[in-house]
Amino acid sequence: MPTTTGQRTVAETARQPEPRYGNRPTMKDVAARAGVGLKTVSRVVNGEPGVTPDTERRVQEAIDALGFRRNDSARVLRKGRTASIGLVLEDLADPFYGPLSRAVEEVARAHGALLINGSSAEDPEREQELVLALCARRVDGLIVIPAGDDHRYLEPEIKAGIATVFVDRPAGRIDADVVLSDSFGGACEGVAHLIAQGHRRIGFIGDQPRIHTASERLRGYRAAMDEAGLPVDGSWVSLGSTEPSRVRSAAAAMLSGPQPVTALFAGNNRVTVTAVRVLAGWDRPVALVGFDDIELAELLQPGLTVVAQDAARLGRTAAERLFRRLEGAGGAPERIELPTRLIVRGSGEIPPSA
Repeated sequence: MPTTTGQRTVAETARQPEPRYGNRPTMKDVAARAGVGLKTVSRVVNGEPGVTPDTERRVQEAIDALGFRRNDSARVLRKGRTASIGLVLEDLADPFYGPLSRAVEEVARAHGALLINGSSAEDPEREQELVLALCARRVDGLIVIPAGDDHRYLEPEIKAGIATVFVDRPAGRIDADVVLSDSFGGACEGVAHLIAQGHRRIGFIGDQPRIHTASERLRGYRAAMDEAGLPVDGSWVSLGSTEPSRVRSAAAAMLSGPQPVTALFAGNNRVTVTAVRVLAGWDRPVALVGFDDIELAELLQPGLTVVAQDAARLGRTAAERLFRRLEGAGGAPERIELPTRLIVRGSGEIPPSA
């Protein structure tokens, strides 16, 4: 009969399973298994010199056997750095941000840093909440695609040493590094291309007017029309939500009536996708140029002519600028503007039907 220990027998106690969580191996465990001191384990773990090959092998074997992982939170307390950066996007589901995010991640990885990202959903309050939450977790730097137009809430964080770079749109009411595409020049080139095909009545459908890229692309549209000496009827311009129902309604209004537009310029990829669907069922050919490339654009009939941004280059440039700041680069905030590229595929070369 087994002896008892309180309310449990020794046999019952022996059968209790080991806790699954919470018993992570420590450097002490590694040192005991390898038969070395704590300092030796620390040197091996951190890649420091002063350990013989045989001792390093024994320590590494102990690390592998125990499944030991370095406690980076302790290093944060010692060094005041987290080796992490935050990326705040407009919408994680938007295809435009995929290559941008991947490029930022690749640069971060090359610098031994972890990337943490989140989406503001184009909500200024959510953007601020997310940015400050990342700051509270002591990220070393931030890359922000802003939803709001007032970023003074970030001033204390920047003064405290959190490097910050804005992408796609500039910061509002503070001076900060920013990396942009040439939205004005790209839109101007795209609309001028439609004019060169003989179009005189060109509609513009864009995003919400408070968004920097939307207002810059509208400015480019107006500049191209003005340069060609063409008037712009108020009914040819529509800015607002990129929801398909809103875009369909705007396109239908422009394409109807006694003097319909003969061409459309779409202000971003989401507007372009809806415009393609509208025109696919329209009763006459209408030219279309979109700002931003979209997947499978070359497989459409006709292929889609676009003003393309280099999203990966935007992300890479912003991340490289951020790490230069983290490494001590001084100087005034910089505005870096990257060129766009007109890609001719057929939809923008349809001549006016009337």
